[in-house]
Formats: sequence, structure tokens, C-alpha cells
Amino acid sequence: MIVGIANIKLKFFTPHSLKEKRQIVKSLISKIMQHNASVAEVGENDKWQLCELGIATVGSDKKVVDATLNSIFRQIEQDGRAEIIDINIEIL
Repeated sequence: MIVGIANIKLKFFTPHSLKEKRQIVKSLISKIMQHNASVAEVGENDKWQLCELGIATVGSDKKVVDATLNSIFRQIEQDGRAEIIDINIEIL
């Protein structure tokens, strides 16, 4: 069993309030979960410009876990509402 863990920090462009930020985060979380990954907002809760997400995925092969995480990162970047400013990945 291979576990992939990622901690990503996002910078938002459009929200002007925490309510708007939460709508975007909720949408991103639902898209990430379509990749069979677990995700939660783990930091920067009180800042409407920033978000920190923790993502975990499990697979039988390191290549599959790595591909899943990279697919999630690409989807976030293509969404256009946020910029990834930091990524920390750990494969166990």
C-alpha cells in the first residue's frame, strides 16, 4: 500500500470576503474528491486570499499515487480561481 500526502497553499484572485472564499474552497474540494482523494482545509482559515489544503490518496503503486496527485494539481491550476504558491508532497 502506497500513501500520497500533499499540503498545498493557494492564493485566490477573486474573493473579497470569507464567504466568497468558502464557496471556492467547497467547489475545489468537491472536484478533488472526484479523484478518490481525501481533502480538508487545514490552514489559513481566517484569510480570504489564502487557503491551505491537505490531500491524501492511497494506491497499490507509487506511479498511480503520484499521477493522481499531479492530476489534482493540474485541475486546480486549470480552474483559474487560485494559484498554487507552495506544494509539499510525501509518498509513504
